[in-house]
Amino acid sequence: MGQAQSLVEIWRGAICESQHRGHAVIWDSGGDIVASWGDPQAVILPRSSCKMLQALPLVESGAADAFGLDEARLALSCASHQGAKVHTDMVRTWLDELGLDPEAALRCGSHEPYDKQTANDLIRAGQTPCQVHNNCSGKHSGFLTLTGHLGAGPEYLDLDHPVQRAVLAAFEEATDEDSPGYGIDGCSAPNHACTMTGLARAMAKFSAATGDGDVRDKAMFRLTRAMATHPVLVAGEGKACTNLMRAMEGRVAVKTGAEAVFVAIVPERRMGVAVKIEDGGTRAAEAVVTQILVGLGVLDANHPAAVQYTHGPILNRRGINTGHMKPVGALAGWSL
Repeated sequence: MGQAQSLVEIWRGAICESQHRGHAVIWDSGGDIVASWGDPQAVILPRSSCKMLQALPLVESGAADAFGLDEARLALSCASHQGAKVHTDMVRTWLDELGLDPEAALRCGSHEPYDKQTANDLIRAGQTPCQVHNNCSGKHSGFLTLTGHLGAGPEYLDLDHPVQRAVLAAFEEATDEDSPGYGIDGCSAPNHACTMTGLARAMAKFSAATGDGDVRDKAMFRLTRAMATHPVLVAGEGKACTNLMRAMEGRVAVKTGAEAVFVAIVPERRMGVAVKIEDGGTRAAEAVVTQILVGLGVLDANHPAAVQYTHGPILNRRGINTGHMKPVGALAGWSL
């Protein structure tokens, strides 16, 4: 990875306590970098930030329409959800309509739901989490839908499975790059690497989709609209993706990924954004993408969500304000 740039500082009182370094790229759908910080050619694993890319074959193949997937389920196919009831009920119904038993069909593994109410309800009932609670179970339900449509075998995460071959093809076409390699994600799915520019370029293609073009255009438009229209399904209450999309009232779709990756699809600017923080600090990725959205003029700098993620106070256990965070350098004052 090339030279990262200091993008966010953490202040305690009058002392700068920490810095987060990273990379960010804004790509115009016309084919140019609008702005960048750090190394635009840094190779990263996009992790869950690229779920809309992984969902492209679900829509392009005709599987989504063949199985009657509505816009909410398309949003869930792009989600890193909290495992709240609104998420798990939808996954269970979806898989039931496919005639599949979740525990037998899913390959994502289980973990405690991130939604505190759901986690507490499981404890009180003496129950353990299942795979439906996995934050990626929506994406995997999409994989299973495509598997059924293709008449393929059950091991849909294998690299040579028709589903994953389709995902890789869509990923490389959208990024305009041959992926240099892959890692296995937390949900056990292959996660293909790309450059920062490639990821931003892919998001710009989503931003330029009108729904009136070819199959790819229609799929990108539908997935972008689904995410922006159903922000709570993409993440959950209190999460940055949900809060930011609500703040922008459906004008922009955003998606986070593990190890501090964040992307944004900005249709009114026909631009895509990719952010990666080198140390994996999520708070910094949230700050950077929020500051960029403010600079692009699609998020009011004074909106509570914008203030929270860019300059939010740091409170201690007693609720005392001990410091703050802030974007720094050229990023702090950047605007389109």
